[in-house]
Amino acid sequence: MTTTNEPEVMTTSDPAAKRSILLLFAGLMVTMLLSALDQTIFSTALPTIVGELNGVNHMLWVTTAYILASTIMMPVYGKLGDLVGRKGLFIGAISIFMIGSVVGGLAPDMTWLIIGRAVQGLGGGGLMILSQAIIADVVPARERGRYMGAIGGVFALASVAGPLLGGWFTESIGWRWAFWMNLPLGALAIFAAVTLLKLPKSSKRKPTIDVAGMVLLAITSTAIVLVTTWGGTQYDWDSLIIIGLGALAVVAGFSFVMVERAAAEPIMPLHMFKERNFMLTTASGLITGVAMFGAIAYMPTYLQMVTGVNATQAGLLMIPMMAALLVSSVGSGQLVSRTGRYKWVPITGAIFIAIGLSSLSTMTPDLPIWILCSYLAVLGLGLGMSMQILVLIVQNTFPNSQVGTATASNNYFRQIGASVGTAVVGSLFVARLTELLDTRLPAAAAGATGNTNSLTPAAVRDLPDAVRGIIVGAYNDSLTPVFLYMVPLVLLSAVLLAFIKEVPLATTITRDEPTETLNVLGTDDTGVGANPDAESHEQTTVSDHTGATSIIRSQP
Repeated sequence: MTTTNEPEVMTTSDPAAKRSILLLFAGLMVTMLLSALDQTIFSTALPTIVGELNGVNHMLWVTTAYILASTIMMPVYGKLGDLVGRKGLFIGAISIFMIGSVVGGLAPDMTWLIIGRAVQGLGGGGLMILSQAIIADVVPARERGRYMGAIGGVFALASVAGPLLGGWFTESIGWRWAFWMNLPLGALAIFAAVTLLKLPKSSKRKPTIDVAGMVLLAITSTAIVLVTTWGGTQYDWDSLIIIGLGALAVVAGFSFVMVERAAAEPIMPLHMFKERNFMLTTASGLITGVAMFGAIAYMPTYLQMVTGVNATQAGLLMIPMMAALLVSSVGSGQLVSRTGRYKWVPITGAIFIAIGLSSLSTMTPDLPIWILCSYLAVLGLGLGMSMQILVLIVQNTFPNSQVGTATASNNYFRQIGASVGTAVVGSLFVARLTELLDTRLPAAAAGATGNTNSLTPAAVRDLPDAVRGIIVGAYNDSLTPVFLYMVPLVLLSAVLLAFIKEVPLATTITRDEPTETLNVLGTDDTGVGANPDAESHEQTTVSDHTGATSIIRSQP
């Protein structure tokens, strides 16, 4: 073995090495599918669930508990993964998620169901973050594009499969299987982590945990999520509770920044915000979250009310969007890995999103379904090119010792954007709908329809043609302008992305200390080769564009 200061590189094209990476990635995909499905699977099952458990007045909390808990935990998992290693946290997050699934599956009432969903969120916040960070641990940035593209495909699959599975479980074997199915999938993910991801050497330095930062960030996140969830629905925007929560978010957020400036190991280091690429991609991710979830959240309702389809058919009509998202996410990831060029991808994606939203803003009640689906497909193409590539740019901006923190911070702001987007679109939509129904419905027709707040798709279909036409027109004219409002925001995202500095994607993985790695070449549990002389060497597994696997060892 040489004693030069240059890294010693050994390359092998052993198929077993590549197979181990793919097997690990398959396990990570299962984990990410768990997280993605759990955000959508209850959308169709919820009316039945709250009816059986006598908790219609608490229905909102079934969704809010999960979103709130997972949003709070994202930065925590990201930072702790960088400090103490990701394998133990990853297995722990899956285990917590499974425990929450058991609680939810056995829930005798709404209180226990909400507790189960909250516990699921405590684990679910780490599933996506740690999976993305583990990929960064074992695959260099140049090759990571194809993997990140597949992650986008998981979201596309879950967006369609979740509501369909939820509806099928509800109508056949029971809604509790939406919880029970997580147990075998979770066990499979843990098995993949235990067998394919090896423990690192323990770090000699004692990590400093930013407890104050975690608490303040949790308070800030809680206040923001509750404002965006309750505002305009449970409480008026100018109510004392919403104003108080907004003030709490501002005070806690300011205190968080002050604490982070002095923390030894801040949960969200402020120096990240000095990096141009991080700031631009995070801002763009937040905007993408607003546009994506703002549009997706209310399209199924629009389809049911305006086109007259049922809930299952509305879900199926979203498939063109998700299929386009899948194709563009995987395809753009492959192109990035092959060419090493990535800046053009999210910019093009933002343009497609703007075109899709502009097209959706022109919808009319008599628009053919196939044209409406084509508009959704254009939107899906843009979303697929925008989401995961932004995460890749963030990961390429920071060293491996900070990749978990950076990934979590980027995802955190996107989640906040999703929450804000859903709330803003919902508020604008409902306010406009109420106004139009009040002005367009004659007094006699209004009496025939009953309380307009309780209109359902089935009830609308049974109304006289004249009255139904008024209601359908009101729904159309309430939602379509909101899509147009989001177009300038998305174009702003494209402008921001134009200022990204296209730093070459790393072809190796560098670390300050040993970390988790795949057992692809007969290494032991520390990630170091069996050769006793190599125990003090750093070892990294990477793959080049040919699929060969390289081991880079830095000499002591």
